[in-house]
Amino acid sequence: MSTIFDTRICALGEGPLWHPTRKQLFWFDILGKRLLTQAGEDPQEWQFDEHFSAAGWVDDTTLFMASETGLWRFDITTGALSRITTLEADNPVTRSNDGRADPWGGFWIGTMGKNTERYAGAIYRYFNGELRKLCSGITVSNAICFAPNRSHAYYTDTFNKRVMRQNLDRYGWPEGDASVFLDLREDGLNPDGAVIDAAGNMWLAQWGAARVGVYAPDGSFVKAVDVGGTQASCPAFGGDDLSDLYITSAATGLTGARDGMTFVQTNAGQGLPEPRVLL
Repeated sequence: MSTIFDTRICALGEGPLWHPTRKQLFWFDILGKRLLTQAGEDPQEWQFDEHFSAAGWVDDTTLFMASETGLWRFDITTGALSRITTLEADNPVTRSNDGRADPWGGFWIGTMGKNTERYAGAIYRYFNGELRKLCSGITVSNAICFAPNRSHAYYTDTFNKRVMRQNLDRYGWPEGDASVFLDLREDGLNPDGAVIDAAGNMWLAQWGAARVGVYAPDGSFVKAVDVGGTQASCPAFGGDDLSDLYITSAATGLTGARDGMTFVQTNAGQGLPEPRVLL
């Protein structure tokens, strides 16, 4: 069973990132338009004018962050933002959602409708200064993560309850059509954010089920980690040896005392360090 890591309530907690050189967890409250962290045991947060949702690390003092209008460089020390490129900035319907750095130093980011408009979103990759759309017609983009051997990526449209597996070429670009890795329709489970561990297992937050499901590389179910918040949204490995599992959650639409808090399960498994975003 996970325990409470941070008691601050997030309307929509998302995008947990363990910074490997700072040994520090960062995460977002998308609807609250803020970035949160703990520096030691001291809570810290930054407020923004638009929705931010996902991040990667560039160096010890810099994050790469995605928002509803762009991709940004963020200075942890000063709080300064500088835009790298736009992201659907001319589309007021959408915002960014799930995202993660890839093993080549690129960054994948999904978008979705602010009111969950059907098929309004897409998934993009930023790499070598280029932002390229990879797929469109996505309702709720989630579960972006990558196999340890770089052979493939995963993603989901939570709306259709299937997690897809996409083969990648040697530069990290999609190759061929995606195939179904997990079909959770019979189980009635809603796939949300995900991370891959050192053995290639997927740790998948399941919205509304108060848990993170663990699936082997062949898609077989391994176990479930109970989460204190009903709407578990995204996991990330962290801690000194990357064995602790941090899980964000969302309070939107709920009244539970712990919904929207951020949780941790110590010694949950063996994670991998997040790749550095190369700018």
